[in-house]
This record gives sequence, C-alpha cells and structure tokens, in this order.
Amino acid sequence: MTSAEAGTLRRLAPPARRFLAHRKGVLVRLALWSLAESGQAFLVGHAVARSVDEGFLAGDPRRGLLWLGIALVAVLSGARVVRGVFAQLAGVTEPLRDGLVRRAVDRSMARAARGGPGGTDRAAVSRLTNQVEIARDSFAGLVLTLRSFVFTAAGALLGLLSLHPALLVVVLPPLAAGLALFLVTLRPMAAAQRRALAADEALGDHAARARAALRDLAACGTGPGAERSGADLVADAAAAARTLAGWAAVRTAALGVAGHLPVLALLVAVEWLRGHGVSVGALLGAFTYLVQSLLPALHTLMTALGAAGSRLLVVLDRILGAEPEPEPEPEPGSRSGSRSSIASAPRAAAFAVDTAAVPALELRAVTLSYGVRAEPVLDALDLCVAPGEHLAVVGPSGIGKSTLTRLVAGTLAPSRGEVRVAGRPVTGRPAAELAALRVLVPQDAYVFSGTVGDNLAYLRTDASRAELDAAVGAFGLGPLVERLGGLDATVRPAELSPGERQLVALVRAYLSPAPLLLLDEATCHLDPASEARAEEALAGRAGTLVVVAHRLSSAVRADRTLVLDGVRAQCGTHAELLGRSPLYRDLTGHWNS
Repeated sequence: MTSAEAGTLRRLAPPARRFLAHRKGVLVRLALWSLAESGQAFLVGHAVARSVDEGFLAGDPRRGLLWLGIALVAVLSGARVVRGVFAQLAGVTEPLRDGLVRRAVDRSMARAARGGPGGTDRAAVSRLTNQVEIARDSFAGLVLTLRSFVFTAAGALLGLLSLHPALLVVVLPPLAAGLALFLVTLRPMAAAQRRALAADEALGDHAARARAALRDLAACGTGPGAERSGADLVADAAAAARTLAGWAAVRTAALGVAGHLPVLALLVAVEWLRGHGVSVGALLGAFTYLVQSLLPALHTLMTALGAAGSRLLVVLDRILGAEPEPEPEPEPGSRSGSRSSIASAPRAAAFAVDTAAVPALELRAVTLSYGVRAEPVLDALDLCVAPGEHLAVVGPSGIGKSTLTRLVAGTLAPSRGEVRVAGRPVTGRPAAELAALRVLVPQDAYVFSGTVGDNLAYLRTDASRAELDAAVGAFGLGPLVERLGGLDATVRPAELSPGERQLVALVRAYLSPAPLLLLDEATCHLDPASEARAEEALAGRAGTLVVVAHRLSSAVRADRTLVLDGVRAQCGTHAELLGRSPLYRDLTGHWNS
C-alpha cells in the first residue's frame, strides 16, 4: 500500500465506521449466511473422507453412498447460500451507492453555488455514473471475496483438523508462506502501478501535444528538444513497466506457492502421513478441502485484493475527498526567495507586479525535469509579468532560459505547476490557440521559400502594404528588401545570412497580433546597433515582450530582468539587481569590461 493509499484509508475510516454501524442487522444476517457457507465447506470434505473410510473401504457401499449423498446435498445447498448472501449484500452496497450519489451531487452543487474558477463541475457526470458504479462493484466484490475466504478457510481448516492434525502440519506452512508473500507485494506493486500509470499518461500527453504542434516544432527548431523529452518519457515508462512486471512476477509466484504447493506437499507427504495414522479417506478429504474450497477462495482473494482494493480506494478518494480550496491571489509587490538550477534541485520565488489587469504572463510553481530522476531545470518558479512590460531573462548558459521560453510558448509542458498567458493555461492548448496568444522567435530563425511579403506577413496575412513598409523601416530592413527585389520578390532562405533571417523573423513577430512576444536569443546574429534598434521597435509595439538576452545591454533596456543563477533566481530593475544579485553584478561587469 502506498503512502497516498494509507492517507486515503485514514481519511475514509471514520465515515466507513459510521456507515457500517448503521447496518448492524444486515451485517449480522450476512455473517449468518456466511456461517452456513463455512458449514457447507466443512461437510463436503468430511463427507468424502467418511464415505471412503466408513463406506467403501469398510465394505459398506450403502454407507459410502450415503455420505456421498450428504456431500452432494452440501454442494447443492451452496446455491441457496449464495442467494442469501447476495440478498444481504444489497443491503450494504445499495445504501453505499446512494450515499456516494448524494455526496457527488452536494459537492457539485456547492461548487456551483460558490461560483469559483473553472466554471461548471465537468467531472460531476463521471462521479455520478462511472465512478459510483466502480465504487459499488468494487466494494461488493471485496465484501464477497473477503467474507468467502474467511468463512470458507475456517470451515476447510476445521475440517482438516477434524480429519487429522498432521494434515495441518503439511498444508499450513506453504499456504501461509504464499499468503505472506502476496501481502508483501501489495504496497510496492500498488506504488509501481501508480508510477506506470503516471508515466503512461505523461507519455500520452507529450505525444498528443507534439502531434498538435508539429508546425511550431518545425518553425521554432524545437523538434530535437521535443524528441529528447519524448525519449526520456519513453525510458521512464519502460522502467516503470519493468518494475511493475517484476512485482507481477512475484505476485504470480505467491499465487503458485499458496495455490499449488499445498497440494504438492500433500502428495509428497502421503507416506509420512500414512505412517502417522492418516487414513486414505482423510487424505481424499484433505485433497477435497484444498481443491474445492480453500485454494479457489485464496486465489479469488488475492486477485480481488490486488485489483479491486486499489481501484476502490482511488474512486472513493475522488468522490469523498475534500474539495480543494482556491489558491489565494498573491499580494501585489510581494517577493520571496527563488532558486532555479540544473545542478542543485532549486526552489523558486514569486515576483508580482501591481496591476489590476490580467497578467500577460504568469507562472505558478512551475517545475520542469527531463526525467523522473533528473534534477529540475526549473523548480517551483513563480513569475508575474504585466501587460505591456518588457522583461529580460539572463543567466549562465544551460541554466534554463530557453526551457523557460518553451514552457511559456506551450511547446513544452511543465512537470508540475501551471503557465498562463493572458489568463489562459497554455499546456495542452491547440496550436491555433497558442498562435493567437504568443509568438516565439528562436535563435535559428525560420524563413521559407516564398515572397518577401509572404514571409513578413506570415503571422498576419491581412497586413497592408503600408504596414509592411513601416515595419521594414522600423527594423532597418529596407536595404535587404531592395536587394531582393521588393516585397513581391521571391526569397531563397539559403542565400540569406543568419542575421538577415533573424531580421525577417523579428519583423514577422512585430506584425503579429499576438499579445506576447518571446525572443530566445533571437538577436544573437545581429550587431549591437541592429539589436538595439530591433528591441526598441519590439518594445514600442502594443503588447508584452520577454527577451532571453544575448547581451547584457538587453537587460539594461528592459523594464525588469529575471536572473536565473542556479542558486537564487531574482527579478527586478537593473538598479535593484546591481544591489542584490552578485551574479548580475558579475555579468554586468564582464559586459562593461
């Protein structure tokens, strides 16, 4: 059992006790029918033993047939016992179902009355139908199997004892060993099942997002990164599957030990048992107890406990679990310590901007790791960027700056936390919706074979000729356009220098209607003067600008700068960071020198 399941059990124990306390009559009647089942298990094996020893071997076939008739009556009476058990079982399972339905309805109505975030409770339908039915069926299955095993095992073991105590000496050790081995596997196998499920869901989510964003991956040059991330997820899923398979093998061994070893031990010990006074009829009766009663009940118990038990806990936790409280909004201007690093499992901080508007960009406790056992690249990073703000991101190479832009762009999903652009979560959002929210310009700019005008207006096809001319002038792209033959001339990407391709991509982003621009060292091939001119034009555009700085001059021009240093991420103006960030002072000193 996992720690999560243990916590669920502790949470569910009080309501479970109250539920059962109100149904004592039903439980007593269910126990009485179960006692009848125990008596039936006892009679079958005992009658077989008596029919052999006192009937056929003693030369009295009529007595032998009489005992076999008693065994047959005991077997046939099982139908009546099962009917009685199911009649009483309904008195427990149906009230449980009704209570869960009431709980699901009350929870959904309370959420609707609060009018909280998220709109309607879309999960209510699942709780009212699928989850409630899973809970009822799983609970009924557990009650049936646990009850059947306890009373059947009691009847069979008493029968073995009544035939000869030496039979228990042979049968009990392998039976107990198999059951103990099975119980040992419960907790690690449940944990392995959860890890395998989480790994499978993560891989499926990554595949769905990558399939929906193929165009963005190609345009932004992030395909190799997505491929590496997918490979890590595949490796994690494979490792989880291997762990689960290993514990499944141990559980199969437990079933074999408990389900087959007692019969084998009984066969091997026949000579020893005969020497200790065990009759032939007693041996046949013992085999009957094992094959007809004890081992089938044990096998059913192991199967149900390993599957239905975990499923019931998960579903009950979903239906009865406490409604999560809405997260409080951060205080305007609040700050706390932050760390973000590849090498040091960092903790991150919150930087808030005093604005009544919806933040242009918001990160809520965002964590990103490229594997289950890998150190986080970003860990619990909180960030709030106001509409119209110009933010620069600086830090050493490999510290997570490009990872941050991919998270904001929605081409990479965080391991934990949430990324919002213009108040909307970006993770899992279709590519068309992401394109309306943000534009990402990477280091290697994307230029396609087409006219100059088509390349510039790629993200805004309705741009007028005057708007295109104004954008070309703002970025100093006029000489390039003239050299190519004007806006209607055809572009051959291979004939453009890296800097020229970057200028084309920057003009394209400038014309885009998206409210957020992300530059991931998108000016690295420009000279300082061209870089300053491009950033000035982009900062003057209506919208928010986030720049992963190639030169520290970009940080000086920005309204605020986020410093990722692997120890303590900090955000502030140029003057503020000079006073409190040693890394920023070092970087600025290197730039000045």
